[in-house]
Amino acid sequence: MKKLFFSVFLLHAMAQAQVIIKKDSAIAAMVAAVNADSLRSYVQQMVAFGTRNTLSTQQDPKRGIGAARNWVLNKFNGYRTTAGGRLSAFIDTVTILPDGKRVNKKIILGNVVATLKGTDPADNRIFLISGHLDNRRSDVMDADKDAPGANDDASGVAALIECARIMSSRKFSATVIFVAVSGEEQGLLGAEHMSSRALREKWNIEGVLNNDIVGSNNSNGTRIINNTQVRVFSESLSVLDTGNAAKQIRSLGLENDGKSRQLARYIKEIGERYVDNLQVVMVYRNDRFLRGGDHTPYVLKGFPAVRITEMNENYDHQHQDVRMEQGTQYGDLIGFMDFEYLRKNTAMNLANLANLSSAPAMPGDVTVDTKNLTNFTDLSWSAPVSGKVEGYYVLVRETISPVWQKKIFTTEKSIHLNYSKDNYFFAVQAVNSAGNESLPVLPLPVRN
Repeated sequence: MKKLFFSVFLLHAMAQAQVIIKKDSAIAAMVAAVNADSLRSYVQQMVAFGTRNTLSTQQDPKRGIGAARNWVLNKFNGYRTTAGGRLSAFIDTVTILPDGKRVNKKIILGNVVATLKGTDPADNRIFLISGHLDNRRSDVMDADKDAPGANDDASGVAALIECARIMSSRKFSATVIFVAVSGEEQGLLGAEHMSSRALREKWNIEGVLNNDIVGSNNSNGTRIINNTQVRVFSESLSVLDTGNAAKQIRSLGLENDGKSRQLARYIKEIGERYVDNLQVVMVYRNDRFLRGGDHTPYVLKGFPAVRITEMNENYDHQHQDVRMEQGTQYGDLIGFMDFEYLRKNTAMNLANLANLSSAPAMPGDVTVDTKNLTNFTDLSWSAPVSGKVEGYYVLVRETISPVWQKKIFTTEKSIHLNYSKDNYFFAVQAVNSAGNESLPVLPLPVRN
């Protein structure tokens, strides 16, 4: 059984002593509250709408994308009482015109958005979790016939609904947004609308967790069955990393340390801290080979965003009409899902959202002294703009390591390390008394 604690390293003057950091009991309780039967009930209801194709009917109260998004809105509104007035929900609509590709008529596209407002007025950070409500048949333009869409992507929407249910009764410093987008199968339309709005209105989004196909554990072809791993796809560099920014990245060797990649590292550490028998596998690309998802429009606008998806996809049960051919059952049916696996993936999302939104903001002005050539490293930083800080973690990893290897705690705003800048990467996190860490900030060189 996985241990309930993890090790970090604490700097005491000239000596480093190992200490044990406990889980945040509040987050552990929330993780324990994630319920596989609740997730199953959400998926069953979404499948019951027959089709959720973005081009399907919006007038039928029991069938189609209109009925489905109204149901999600009602689920969100049902949590308003437990949220004490901090949760609000609505359907954010935009008119989409025919494009000659995957939209053949004018439609009103709607994303179902629930906002759990943070409790700290000085904290404008936003963390967003998404899944796409729409689905498809083999022919993406077939909007009328049944398409269950159980795993793709009722599973992702179920995960964010369950996170909203549990988190609505708790208080967090930062704001959390839960969004069930439409139009993913027609070309990421809902995510494009949402990310454009965030950019236009200057939302301070520090992390987007996009969940797409997270509820099955076996693949066709290779026949691999595995409910102990989940993939997190992340792009290393931002499209904004051009000009002098790109030159600086190359000169510092930070090609593997973009904001989305740092978010993926964070998700791995926190997810594995709180969820037993689940390994978060970091995949070094924005999405699966030659494919895309709803996190991509955020990435293209400079927001840190990742895709979370099951370890082994089954293409017999993805984008397929329900049918039996030569003894093989095709179609995205509930019977092929693993709700214990979906529970673990949901819990991993929840632990990260709760830890991020409870933590202080990131420390500011993180620098590394480069005045002289030395085999030591001297870092300094300033306090974050919001949040109560207990201290700071200085993160250390070898240049060949994909993840942070050491966490050194200090209550100061500077530190002297016996590690060479040539061989290690460093970052700094702010941490509160409950042990909730901010996202890490890498130092920039200065000559002090």
